[in-house]
Amino acid sequence: MSLRAFRVIQDAEVIIGYKTYLEILGDLTEGKEVISSGMTREVERCLQAIEMAAAGRYVAIVSSGDPGIYGMAGITLELVEKQEMADRIEVEIVPGITSANAAAASLGAALMHDFAVISLSDLLTPWELIEKRLEAAAMGDFVTILYNPMSKKRTEQIRYAREIFLRFRSPATPVGIVRNAKRSGEVVTRTDLEHFLEHPIDMFTVVLIGNSQTYHTDNYMITPRGYEV
Repeated sequence: MSLRAFRVIQDAEVIIGYKTYLEILGDLTEGKEVISSGMTREVERCLQAIEMAAAGRYVAIVSSGDPGIYGMAGITLELVEKQEMADRIEVEIVPGITSANAAAASLGAALMHDFAVISLSDLLTPWELIEKRLEAAAMGDFVTILYNPMSKKRTEQIRYAREIFLRFRSPATPVGIVRNAKRSGEVVTRTDLEHFLEHPIDMFTVVLIGNSQTYHTDNYMITPRGYEV
């Protein structure tokens, strides 16, 4: 997390978030009022946070990584406007470190050129639209980061994504798999488009597919920017 995020969590009276993300915070939540809930309860969490903030409490809504990237910032601001609370409470979006950046750093320098980030979760986005975005990224030769690649219930989307990329990329295209990026228990795997499904992938994993210029060295995954070296 960013230093600013760390300090906000330290200062907050109330911390609200998805239970898994609150567990990651560990002892940072000690001595605070902690409100947790499961998946699909995002709107409820935000409404509760807004109500408590309007009552004068210092509330922190916790997201994983960066709140503005597949996080809680969007729904929070939407609800603040809908509830006509913009003049009553002060909202600060505190940037964090999204797993795309964290994973790329652990792999080496994989995001040195244009890239796309696509979530494979179809809970809020129709799969037909996700397929179009995957095809566009593959066709456009973007380095592509896949969020939410596989869950216990969603096991086929990552296979479909691989099939789409194989239509436009060589099977030898470098792929990086990072689990728990920059957290305790981090696992970094460097492989290729043909073989990456042979490795463990879950919801704590980021899959990074290189472009046509990306390559592996003995130690790193590198996407050249185009400098003469």
